[in-house]
Amino acid sequence: MARAIWTGSLTFGLVSVPVGLYSATEDKTVHFNQLEEGTGDRVRNRRVNERTGEEVEYRKIVKGYEVAKGDFVVLTPEELDALAPQKSSTIEVTDFVDLDEVDPIYYQRTYYLGPQGEQARRAYALLTKVMRETKKVGIATFVMRNKEYLVSVRPGDGVLILETMYFADEIRDPREEIDGLPITADFSKRELDTAKLLVESMTADWDPQRYHDTYRETVEELIEKKRKGEEIVTEPAPKRPAPVTDLAEALQRSLEATRASRSPAAPQTSKSRGSTSRRAATKTRDVSEMSKTELYDLASELDVSGRSKMTRKQLESAVRSASSAGRRRAS
Repeated sequence: MARAIWTGSLTFGLVSVPVGLYSATEDKTVHFNQLEEGTGDRVRNRRVNERTGEEVEYRKIVKGYEVAKGDFVVLTPEELDALAPQKSSTIEVTDFVDLDEVDPIYYQRTYYLGPQGEQARRAYALLTKVMRETKKVGIATFVMRNKEYLVSVRPGDGVLILETMYFADEIRDPREEIDGLPITADFSKRELDTAKLLVESMTADWDPQRYHDTYRETVEELIEKKRKGEEIVTEPAPKRPAPVTDLAEALQRSLEATRASRSPAAPQTSKSRGSTSRRAATKTRDVSEMSKTELYDLASELDVSGRSKMTRKQLESAVRSASSAGRRRAS
């Protein structure tokens, strides 16, 4: 059981709910260490004086803010400590706003809020239920690790979810970052109708398990092969087809390609369209030719257990076995 990284109270009005804060996500990026080629020795970074090139002891390093090129204002640890916000013991909700009003661009990092103690459970459940039914999100501020956070608290699946948020002045204006905004353009009826049909033909039910970090999985497979001493043969990336520059033609060709991968007899629901296309795919393509997302979709249809934790090779094997078993039962 994970330990809370912060404990305190969630308050709204005169109601106080003891809660703990838990990480809701984890970074699974493959991280590498720096080694010296040929020796396998670790390479360390050192703090070096930019002017003299000599190493500087950590205790002699101070913090400076550059106010002009090469001109720094130095702040001492004592000065910074005096300004640091005091640790907060409460997440005080000051406003409730409509969930749809909060632009996702403000969200920064996600945490779970869990009740602390048996007496907190009833108030916690009541707040979760009311926020879900009213479709509201609570806005609050609190201090953690000497940093003040703007946060939102929203209801999840039986749990309250806290999102740290950017302050308004931390959100860049896209018009200042991108030339030519806002864009105005006229479209023909054909372009609009075809684009809408293309979006509809690609519509599916949201299933986060369908999407995988294929690069990370490929790197992990490469690491495992090298660990086992297997010979690695690198191949150049396949050439991508030339882009279609005519918008109407690109939309039409995309729509035709999407329709070709789906059965015309399938009912017009996203789930049945997806299932039909996957069944058709197994008849015309070997599983080794499928992407991992396609393999996962097919494994879901075949009700392969443990599929969400399988590697690509494991999915291929499981799908082949399940498909063979299905054909044997059908015969």
